[in-house]
Amino acid sequence: MLLNYEINSLPLEEINFNENRVINTINPHSYCVSKQDIGFEESLKASDILLPDGIGIVWAERVLNKNSIKKIAGHDLFLFLMNKMNKEKGSVFFLGASQETLDKISIKVKIDYPNITFGCYSPPFKASFSDKESKKMCIQVNSFRPEVLFVGMTAPKQEKWVHQFKDQLDAKNICSIGAVFDFYAGNVKRSSPFWISLGLEWLPRFLKEPRRLFYRNFVSTPKFIFYVFKEKLNKQFK
Repeated sequence: MLLNYEINSLPLEEINFNENRVINTINPHSYCVSKQDIGFEESLKASDILLPDGIGIVWAERVLNKNSIKKIAGHDLFLFLMNKMNKEKGSVFFLGASQETLDKISIKVKIDYPNITFGCYSPPFKASFSDKESKKMCIQVNSFRPEVLFVGMTAPKQEKWVHQFKDQLDAKNICSIGAVFDFYAGNVKRSSPFWISLGLEWLPRFLKEPRRLFYRNFVSTPKFIFYVFKEKLNKQFK
């Protein structure tokens, strides 16, 4: 248990993806956001699998619980499941992003994963969806009945939407992976393996978009460190 969240400690190869599951990721920023957003907190805690997407989560697990776990980013999950579905000739559905981004993804999937049957749908670009819009999104997914549903509508909107409609979605594994849609489409370049191996995947992205990512890195990160040490002190005095 990490700060009241159950964090997955298994490598992807040891997770059973043959059961219906909602899979989300958590990092220091999303943890801090969840402290101010009850709906987001509920959505993350209701995850069947919550992946440690951030070196800060790995560090906190070691500090609080003396557990050694590995970071598993949404991009790692995406690549693992795409390779798995390609080997098994499975089906995948992409829900989210613009039609232009989905068109780019479609072209790449046909080349990179020729054995996958896939579909996609671009919902309206807005902060929240009407009941009619959400119903249409569910219909689009259910008409395809994918083994893997990737949802890319940015956090916390995507996690909250999945939590609300998961029982109406006919998909085996529902994965909220946000920015991965843009990474795979080529809209945004992911940090190189060098920076990732150092635990500094955030740094090149911050240098490219300092204004957008300032709060995430220089406000949420110190807050998260504070929460971790506060929890450690609470444990020591119990």
